[in-house]
Amino acid sequence: MADMNILTLETTKGPVVIKMRPDLAPGHVAHISKLVGEKFYDGVVFHRVIEGFMAQTGCPHGTGTGGSKYPDLKAEFNAQPHVRGTVSMARAQSPNSANSQFFICFKDASFLDRQYTVWGEVVSGMENVDKIKRGEPVREPDKIVSATLG
Repeated sequence: MADMNILTLETTKGPVVIKMRPDLAPGHVAHISKLVGEKFYDGVVFHRVIEGFMAQTGCPHGTGTGGSKYPDLKAEFNAQPHVRGTVSMARAQSPNSANSQFFICFKDASFLDRQYTVWGEVVSGMENVDKIKRGEPVREPDKIVSATLG
């Protein structure tokens, strides 16, 4: 039986497998799963990639300014630390402004703990995350070719 809490991002640098954590952030995992089912992330770029910090994706415009057609999410901040491989939601100033953008940490980023919603962790393919082209914004960015569950 397919594990629907396993999210595979086929990126231009290779596959990245994320174990989603509904135990930490059930609303966020349900929302991401719905977007993946609608192919929302297919073709979306990594628009903000900071060396030694994180790679961010999930903006339909590729600029960091957009989200999905759905309402923003209520924050589900949790005690899970932001460490290498952590997958967490990006948001604006308001705690309840996360929508479709998320980031993967390259390194420990404890200053984000309990202020951003952690909803998953990379379980394989972190070496591919490490290869994603850096920049703010990124010129000719890498992207998610397809995102699938199970």
